[in-house]
Amino acid sequence: MEIKITTNQILKVLHVLSWIIFIGLCVEAGGVLVNTIITTFINPKGVRNFWDGADYLSSVYKFDQGYFLVITLVMIIVAVLKAIMFYLIVKLFIDKKLSISQPFSIELKHFILIQFFLALGIGFFANLGYKYTVWLTEQGVMAANLRSLKMDGADVWFFMAVVLFIIVQVVNRGIEIQQENDLTI
Repeated sequence: MEIKITTNQILKVLHVLSWIIFIGLCVEAGGVLVNTIITTFINPKGVRNFWDGADYLSSVYKFDQGYFLVITLVMIIVAVLKAIMFYLIVKLFIDKKLSISQPFSIELKHFILIQFFLALGIGFFANLGYKYTVWLTEQGVMAANLRSLKMDGADVWFFMAVVLFIIVQVVNRGIEIQQENDLTI
């Protein structure tokens, strides 16, 4: 007995996975934001129990609250951009703007172009946070743990942005060919 997995089934699984990732990214962005606010305005000792148990920021907070705010702001921006990226993916599934009969559409082009800019933004801010954290480490302010601060991987995001830009160009050419075919019929 052969089990055949259809494209529709794969899309349903991807829809569920997108929701799970989106919710996780929202929790991460909200957690960093709330912990930053609590540490800055309510309980400075909370920096020891910062998001995800990252005690790496307590030395930065003790040294200079401005440095602490810069790092957490970059962490928040990266997390929010990731959440927006998956929000748009979830929205794409909900709005059902993709058509199998007309696969190349302006909506698809705009979606991929927005994803390109989001990936570029994530790469830019992750790289900025990486360089800033390395600089703080060189100054002796903190010991860099870039993975736990979500400051690594900028190169992957830049690579993804380039791939998405290439896909936008392919979709754009597909739209042109599709329009030419519609005119000839």
